[in-house]
Amino acid sequence: MKIESILAQIGSLSEPVTGALSFPVYQSTCYRHPEVGKSTGFDYTRTKNPTRSVLEDAIAQLEGGDAGFANSSGMASLQTVFALFSQGDHLIVSLDLYGGTYRLLEKVMSRFGVSATYVDTNNLDELEASRGPNTKAVLIETPTNPLMMVTDLERVAAWAKTHGLLTIVDNTLLTPFFQRPIELGADIVVHSATKYLGGHNDVLAGLIVTKGKELSEQVGFLHNSLGAVLGPQDSWLLVRGMKTLALRMERHQANATAIATFLEGNPFIEQVYYPGLPSHPGYEVQSRQSSGNTGIFSFRVKHPGMVPVILREIRLIAFAESLGGVESLMTYPAVQTHADIPREIRDKVGVDDKLLRFSVGIEHADDLIEDLARAIDQAAREVGLH
Repeated sequence: MKIESILAQIGSLSEPVTGALSFPVYQSTCYRHPEVGKSTGFDYTRTKNPTRSVLEDAIAQLEGGDAGFANSSGMASLQTVFALFSQGDHLIVSLDLYGGTYRLLEKVMSRFGVSATYVDTNNLDELEASRGPNTKAVLIETPTNPLMMVTDLERVAAWAKTHGLLTIVDNTLLTPFFQRPIELGADIVVHSATKYLGGHNDVLAGLIVTKGKELSEQVGFLHNSLGAVLGPQDSWLLVRGMKTLALRMERHQANATAIATFLEGNPFIEQVYYPGLPSHPGYEVQSRQSSGNTGIFSFRVKHPGMVPVILREIRLIAFAESLGGVESLMTYPAVQTHADIPREIRDKVGVDDKLLRFSVGIEHADDLIEDLARAIDQAAREVGLH
């Protein structure tokens, strides 16, 4: 069955009593046992909930994994995965990294003796140089947030396997509609499901998918023990959002490509970072391992003074700190999403005071281009570039 059909039918054939196409929200925290030693399969909702199970089964199927786990946020998903590691363990992590992941590693996991080294994960020499006897896993964002660096997942996963390392991939930006890391060799996939999977800026959620029986059992134990599980109402909202994922991702991609192409030709834009453009250094790898492109990209303006003007002047596009929803949002990474990363690291990777991140929604591309062009033109005038 094609992925579009799987998405549209999530939960629609799962309610045998009434035949409800919209799977019910099971708000109950506990479940009656028929007799001693027997269970309906549901005992306590932290461990298992019928509504959440529909979501978890769906994401496991979509990603080609063996088990899925729904969490209260994307960060809760990462914390659950990081709980696989012990004092003294070491992780190799993508250099251009979401600020919240960096904060979790450096300000929380470091207190428990788990360390991380940040490298260009597409560079096998850097990976090898960073690997030590206590290295346990490599964590990859691809494309990265916000500079859209692309990692060859099949190559890195093969390298990791030769050294007995887990490969963990954050697939938030592409979703399983466009990229399935487990098919390329990954062991674990994580999502901030708040973003494209939910798609409507109305639910906070995270997802984990695992490959392999033993690993799935380990993560399942942590999922239940740590308890940062997704509630039934939010699970239902996420299922509802995922049903239209195929349609939304196609529109996000089309709009982002059109706008990124426009910005490449704008005289007041210094650089555009979007792997859907042939000019992007990761274009060929992205085209090979993914069936499409995300709806988010970043761009650098020619003068830092343009940034506040653009953010003031945009009308249709909202100045807001998220991504992946149907509404277009613009973010200033240096002071928002990546503020917890030290300035010297931000400057090294290029998250500077001229960089803006654009999460392109599903509005008409012409309207978005008009809004952006007007704001950029006004910004250029105010800083004297005209």
